[in-house]
Amino acid sequence: MAASLITALSRQLAALAIALGVLIMAATPTSAQGLIRDAEIEDTLRAYTNPLFEAAGLEPSDIDLYIVNDPSVNAFVAGGQNIFVHTGLILAADTPNEVIGVLAHETGHIAGGHGARRSQDIQRAIGPMLLSIGLGVLAIAAGAPDAGAALISGSQAFAMGDIVRHTQVQESSADQAGAQYLQATGQSGRGLITFFNTQIRPYEFMVRRAPPWMMTHPYSSDRVEALRQRVQASPYYDTPDSEDYVRRFRFMQAKLVGFIQTQGQTLARYPMRDTSQPARYARAIAYYRVSDLPRARAELDVLLQEDPDNPYFQELMGQILFENGRAAESVPYHRRSLELAPNQPLLQINLARALTAAQGRAGTDEAIELLQSAVAREPENAFAWRELAAARALRGEEGLAELASAEQNFAIGDYGAALSFAERARRSLPRNTPSYQRANDIVTFAGNEMRDRAAERGGRRG
Repeated sequence: MAASLITALSRQLAALAIALGVLIMAATPTSAQGLIRDAEIEDTLRAYTNPLFEAAGLEPSDIDLYIVNDPSVNAFVAGGQNIFVHTGLILAADTPNEVIGVLAHETGHIAGGHGARRSQDIQRAIGPMLLSIGLGVLAIAAGAPDAGAALISGSQAFAMGDIVRHTQVQESSADQAGAQYLQATGQSGRGLITFFNTQIRPYEFMVRRAPPWMMTHPYSSDRVEALRQRVQASPYYDTPDSEDYVRRFRFMQAKLVGFIQTQGQTLARYPMRDTSQPARYARAIAYYRVSDLPRARAELDVLLQEDPDNPYFQELMGQILFENGRAAESVPYHRRSLELAPNQPLLQINLARALTAAQGRAGTDEAIELLQSAVAREPENAFAWRELAAARALRGEEGLAELASAEQNFAIGDYGAALSFAERARRSLPRNTPSYQRANDIVTFAGNEMRDRAAERGGRRG
């Protein structure tokens, strides 16, 4: 019986180890509703973060930024050097400095290597947890069920208690590092404090009811007071946000409101009497989303007259026309947007789609050139690969179309489809060419991934 208990226990411990990892991961990211791609908002976030990355000694091109369509006020680092920013955080902020303060904090996590350390903390915490469970099982087997149950039920608290001691230190460290980067870039840290005070501190009474072993962050009041002295001592404490940062911030919020919220909510925040550019921008998007093309164009026409060199006004007009079946009319707007913001992959994809939709095969030469440039900068952009596959197929280039489809599916992790498309591409592509070799590589990588996953499933069934 003891041997069977040990065997059963070993399986349970493996499952519990996995469960603990899932628990920690679930507590860090969020219940995200999906990722948003937008050239303008991404450009704004890059303008905010690149100086912070450089101040932290990081290479900006090594760090990816993701916009999460989620109303909760949150941002986090995951998967190495990846920063995820919730739309709820952007919309809740009152100033650019508040958003930048949070981004400075997340930069502190990356510069401090906290992601790797957290993984180590989890692995280290699993040991005491497993020991507690093992002792609990032995206690039950020895005839002390109450003591055994207490040991087993408390095992997660033991593990989490060890982890949160480290995460709280990391959060405080990231706060201080963020304040340092803000000062190094000549920016105020005031926004970091005001954001904690207005968006997090009011809910502290709820947090204080949680068990101590669940507290991955220090209390917000403690964080604010720990930051206040350093931030107020900065020579840049009273430095206002630059006009460019404020302008970008207002347009970013307006765009998100128009796209995410209802028309009624948009008009409540940006009523008709508000004739500012951000207000017109938000209303144009809201009207476009409910297919009110005349009103959308009326608002956008004013914006284009006032600022014809804004690439994102041009992009929006092109998008409105394209999605209302007027691809040929959309081409000049998409072309102009790319001229004003060259080498933007999302704008390149917009123009390529419009060209193939408006001109058919005649538009594929330019479209393929644009899409190749886009995937060179964003090799994991599955949508760009899909458009490239369609353009190649339109030109009758079956092998290259199959290869682009293989890349599309490889990018989204559908290794079975990637393997199938890559094998078909190999059959028609000339040997000893880069395209043939790439198809070979996908066959190898996708095949290995599928075999590894099959082995894992087999191991779990055993």
